[in-house]
Amino acid sequence: MKITSRNVNWIRAVINKWFDEWFKKDNPDILCIQEPKAFEHQIPAELKFLINDYNYIRHTGKRPWYAGTAIFYKKNLKVISTKNHFWEIEQFHEDGRVVEIKFSIPGAKKNKKDLVFTLLNLYFPNWWTKADGTEMLTYKLEFYEKFIQYINALRANWENIITTWDFNICHKEIDIARPEENKNSIWFLPIEREKLDKLQKNWYVDVFRHLNPDLKDKYTRRSYRAWARPRNVWRRLDYFWISENVLALVKKMEHQDQVMWSDHCPISLELKLN
Repeated sequence: MKITSRNVNWIRAVINKWFDEWFKKDNPDILCIQEPKAFEHQIPAELKFLINDYNYIRHTGKRPWYAGTAIFYKKNLKVISTKNHFWEIEQFHEDGRVVEIKFSIPGAKKNKKDLVFTLLNLYFPNWWTKADGTEMLTYKLEFYEKFIQYINALRANWENIITTWDFNICHKEIDIARPEENKNSIWFLPIEREKLDKLQKNWYVDVFRHLNPDLKDKYTRRSYRAWARPRNVWRRLDYFWISENVLALVKKMEHQDQVMWSDHCPISLELKLN
């Protein structure tokens, strides 16, 4: 099974930049996108045609041209639920930051129970001021805290948890091109990074770093400015974090860092099932 995640930074822009060619080649079982920045009536017809073999759920939020998340999943996937209780936290609902599905995969052997997974696709708050002009960091930190509480509640029921996101935090020095210069910058503040430390202490695994503990210069987001891409002045902001009980099922994970047309590259996770 292949799950791909991508911050598209406005779906109407990337759909005209060979998105269809990339999507057909990637052929994920599940595609998670962040920042489509579109209401239902604004989804391009080309995309609807492209995803004909997929069902989808989305969380648009209330603000036009802002944020949003969506999960596209192949119609043959056995989806148990698309109910997202995280939405019920009102202050996190308005920006369209979370979508969730629960799906099952038949057990590998006869009479073995089906594997049930909960997949959350999230777009975490950035550092911009909110629409009403208030600062964002407090909101950002509260979002992380509520998120950890939420998945821990799921974990208490022995669920297999997969989360993917544009996290808007670089966790370790190895995840940012110039750590010393950025030690007091949003995306790399100690108070932000502590939230990922807490996630790790709660028995969740950063899949890419688990598989590549010492691999340097591998990032997922680059600025459009100052020739950041050719100079590889990037940040690793996009992740798959999973509960430890999923780790044995991981086949591979990759950064598709040669794919262009957004300031974020796609990332993909493959699970060995059956």
